[in-house]
Amino acid sequence: MYERWMLRRNAMNIKELAKESGITETTASILINRGITNKKDIIEFLSASLDDLHNPFLMKDMDKGIEIIIEAILHKKKIIIYGDYDADGVTSTCILYKGLKKCNASVDYYIPDREREGYGMNSKRLKLLRDEGAEIILTCDNGISAVEQIAFAKDIGLTVILTDHHEIPFIEDEAGNRNSVIPPADAIINPKQKECKYPFKLLCGAGIAFKFVQALYSRLDIPKEEISELLEFAGIGTICDIVDLIGENRIIAKNALKQLNNTKNLGLVSLIDALGMKDKKISSGTVGFQIGPCINATGRLETASISVELLLCEDIVRARELASQLVELNRKRQRITNDNVEEIINEIEQSPMSKQKVLVVYKENVHESIAGIVAGKVRERFNVPTIILTKGKEMPKGSGRSIEGYNLFEELNKCKKLISQFGGHPMAAGLSIEEKNINELRESLNKNCTLTDEDIIPKIRIDKKLSLHEINYELIDELETLEPFGKGNESPILAEKQLHVEKISIIGKDSNVIKFLLRVPNSMRRIEALCFGKVNELIEMLSKNYGDRYPEVMDKPSGLKLDIIFTPFLNEYNGSTSIQLRISSFRIS
Repeated sequence: MYERWMLRRNAMNIKELAKESGITETTASILINRGITNKKDIIEFLSASLDDLHNPFLMKDMDKGIEIIIEAILHKKKIIIYGDYDADGVTSTCILYKGLKKCNASVDYYIPDREREGYGMNSKRLKLLRDEGAEIILTCDNGISAVEQIAFAKDIGLTVILTDHHEIPFIEDEAGNRNSVIPPADAIINPKQKECKYPFKLLCGAGIAFKFVQALYSRLDIPKEEISELLEFAGIGTICDIVDLIGENRIIAKNALKQLNNTKNLGLVSLIDALGMKDKKISSGTVGFQIGPCINATGRLETASISVELLLCEDIVRARELASQLVELNRKRQRITNDNVEEIINEIEQSPMSKQKVLVVYKENVHESIAGIVAGKVRERFNVPTIILTKGKEMPKGSGRSIEGYNLFEELNKCKKLISQFGGHPMAAGLSIEEKNINELRESLNKNCTLTDEDIIPKIRIDKKLSLHEINYELIDELETLEPFGKGNESPILAEKQLHVEKISIIGKDSNVIKFLLRVPNSMRRIEALCFGKVNELIEMLSKNYGDRYPEVMDKPSGLKLDIIFTPFLNEYNGSTSIQLRISSFRIS
């Protein structure tokens, strides 16, 4: 797919900022592009100290919620943590459970079944929990939209403390004014409430659960060091929920990664081992693309209670059994996902939908739990907003993923008369819709779509044009201090033009990795560069430029010059360390 490369520019004195902050100009350029533009903010960003976390009692209703829990602990009232089935919900549940157990609370947890009960609170389940002795419901990563269910919980005598991070629901009047709808819980802890003065609004569910336990420990005079074992759960939830890795999220994630690399948690030790990552560095990528998907797989294909049991497990034999189960479930999920994606892409390419700027695909056999993943992968392929619908129990339901410049939530809101239920935010949404309305929804979204051909060209915003001469061990070490990378703090995007290619090799078990040998200009140095999954793209590019001669160029690329987008890294092999580049995009100069 054609990409537009764009070099970020700013008017700041990069050289001066780099000098006064004690960093390289490359790192200064990257930080400026992330909105970090003065020495004080740079120091705070790089240190990411736990001492910079805000006072949890600044959060609206935090004191009220803590008082209810302390009173419940004193009177041995039964507390049920009502969690969620994704990685954020699982880790939130574990944080609250372990935290309350430390305080000698009478506590248990409940994770809803994705297919039978769906997202959030369920009135029938609340009654069952009450009948089983529950007196207090403590939600995590859900509840802010459960107005009806929490009203029911109150009617049957339950006390409800709500901790959530999702957007506050609203009712829109005829004039377009939006009025917040707040559930009648006894305490509502969500920094996105208008009345909440908490300085950082972007915590995930696990982050808020962590702050809740932090507040509880402080009231009960439990040493603050005791909360450290919960930090790695908060970090996993933060990275996997794809919240912006800035502010408190960055502090939590960065410090959690340090701890994960020396974790004593038997469940995590077993999962890391089952993933083949023992004795390897655990990065944000490891969490986001390996650990997190395994935790999520249980909620998609089985029950997320398996993941909670693993993270709380104190028996190594059982932990290893559960870890193996998680890894196998994730492999199964990957196979199902890949089959669905391939099938849907083929259908789109052979139909009029391939010309549409908003894709709405109804595929009955897509597993409901992976509709969002499939939508994301199809969107990556075509770079247009994509909604994947599957056959639900009562009616079709599914998920959508968007692109920059298209607010999916607002566009669905314009079509709300066609939709039975929907929710989400600009980049992602979930919905239920009657089958008879699907075609009309597709037509309406495309009719209202203002995206131009230019808008749907993928854009790569380059942080800095960097000469290969400037790449050394010190720079790579400094770039590592910017981790963890993710939403809001993307991995640095560096680029260089007109690089001589001396050798091309296709390597890897599946022959899907390109290894380039590049000449460092005006020197005798050579540097290896790896590019994953773009072998066909290279062949197409060479074929287009060299015709039938492209195999010769692959074999002997004398004269071939490339522009590349890359990240430098250290490759350790057989006891020796060398600098290599990881190429994400390339084009013939």
